[in-house]
Amino acid sequence: MASINPVAPEVMQSVYEEIKTPYKYGIVLQHPYTAKMIDSPTIFRENDRWYMTYIVFDGQGYETWLAESSDLLHWDVKGKLLSFSEGAWDANQKAGYLSLVNTDWGGDYSAGKFRNKYWMTYLGGSTDGYEAGVLKIGIASSDTLTKACEWETNSSPVLSPEDEDARWFENKTIYKSLVIRDTTLKTGYPFVMYYNAKGGSGNFESIGMAVSDDLLNWKRFGNDPVITRRAGICGDAQIAKYNDLYIMFYFGAFWKPGAFERFACSYDLINWTDWEGEDLVAPSEDYDAQYAHKPWVIKWNGVVYHFYNAVGDSGRVIALATSKELRK
Repeated sequence: MASINPVAPEVMQSVYEEIKTPYKYGIVLQHPYTAKMIDSPTIFRENDRWYMTYIVFDGQGYETWLAESSDLLHWDVKGKLLSFSEGAWDANQKAGYLSLVNTDWGGDYSAGKFRNKYWMTYLGGSTDGYEAGVLKIGIASSDTLTKACEWETNSSPVLSPEDEDARWFENKTIYKSLVIRDTTLKTGYPFVMYYNAKGGSGNFESIGMAVSDDLLNWKRFGNDPVITRRAGICGDAQIAKYNDLYIMFYFGAFWKPGAFERFACSYDLINWTDWEGEDLVAPSEDYDAQYAHKPWVIKWNGVVYHFYNAVGDSGRVIALATSKELRK
């Protein structure tokens, strides 16, 4: 999308060949009650076990849960991390996304600490319903990473569409967020947030960017989104560091039919070249016939695992596509 320091087409093609996942393994996590919808996986590793934070919508709003796996294929639900509360700005919406997960492609996928705590940003709001009302970004912290216990939340959001400095593309509502470490300080700050939001007179979502020194105080970076089509949705960014490149996995929706997985690349975390080729994942099965979107992609033991939110005849579930055939 950006003209500054673009990534060459042949490099984009080589990245695609590295990250593509043509084999659909199937559903890996679903709620026993199909009326409850599972969404937005974040995958990390701790003590030789895999963990997934994910969110559940039950009709009232979002809460955040934790699951565990030994093989990335079979997942056991552990319990809640962020629950409904009363009388707070985030009473009915707490959709969490673990922060500071190691971004190295093929790395250890560990979750980092800051000030001796683990951190999570979350979509928060007080209105009940599916992504209802004005949504804002909150932040939560915990001393423990792999136990199903309530994380401590702040009493106010860290980014809001109602902020005085809210940009034109985000002054209606803000959705999912991702926080990574910028160890090379390419942005001038140690922490970078990508988030998707809706604003202005357009009914579309774009991906914006913010920076911070301490995870609690955030400054918007630039006046425009880093990824947008000015139609439909571009959202739910995940970042991977691959050689001298950063890969942003994200999903697109409704600027062409359906919802599907895309990517962009950057040398500096700021200026992104969008992939113009085929989708990484798109609807093709009964369980993802409506939507195949909201990525979390890792490489482990030579296999690329692309987790995504699938919507089809099994409700809203977490599904998996891989670079090699893993089905027996």
